[in-house]
Amino acid sequence: MTLPRTPSFRLDGKRAFVPGGSRGIGLGCAVALAEAGAEVVIAARSADQVGASVAQIREAGLKVSGLALDVTDLDAVKAAFATHGPFDILCNSAGLARHSNASDTQVADFDAVVSINMRAAYFLAVEAAAQMRKRGGGSIIQISSQMGHVGGPERAVYCGTKHAVEGFNKAMAIDWGPDNIRVNSICPTFILTPLTEETFADPAKRAWIDDKIKLPRVGMIEDIMGAAVYLASDASSLVTGTSILVDGGWTAD
Repeated sequence: MTLPRTPSFRLDGKRAFVPGGSRGIGLGCAVALAEAGAEVVIAARSADQVGASVAQIREAGLKVSGLALDVTDLDAVKAAFATHGPFDILCNSAGLARHSNASDTQVADFDAVVSINMRAAYFLAVEAAAQMRKRGGGSIIQISSQMGHVGGPERAVYCGTKHAVEGFNKAMAIDWGPDNIRVNSICPTFILTPLTEETFADPAKRAWIDDKIKLPRVGMIEDIMGAAVYLASDASSLVTGTSILVDGGWTAD
């Protein structure tokens, strides 16, 4: 009898692009992919933030470079892929949240959130797939949210964009499956980062979060890193058109 062998979680020889990779969840994903052996390119609007993050990752002995990029500028996105690609992995963590009661939504806030969370995410995937098709396949990972599966107070626009990501991911998985391109998402709960400190500092919001998460703690950046490596690697070679909910059981009820 020949025993089955566990597929590799290693990413040696792979190149990964991580928009939004200079801080928070995106930085965690960039580190995780690099630790697994990938050559990582991170991108964000702030050249200073990108430079600082690249330096820190390199100090850890990992392969990384970076570029300043506004993902809402689709011409710049196309140029970034042409100049810094090709990539085997896209892990898109670029995102924006502007919360308010749905009745108070401002058009400018709606447009800004949609532009990054939905429009940019869509066309980042399109550009990545064009390169991956020539390379015999690849993995596209969108950092979505548990709010792509449920609703939440004062989050109508944000939820709408994340539900959209879940929807177009499924359609892209169908379109690009014959090219061996896998399309999935990671859907975190509230993760403790500098960007969420204000939310966690609000007693009412913290009580809501603690009540909805079934496990006895909130999410940390490290909780996302394993999921990113799994979806990027051969260990998930038959996984496409779905999402990994790293939500502490938020969506269980």
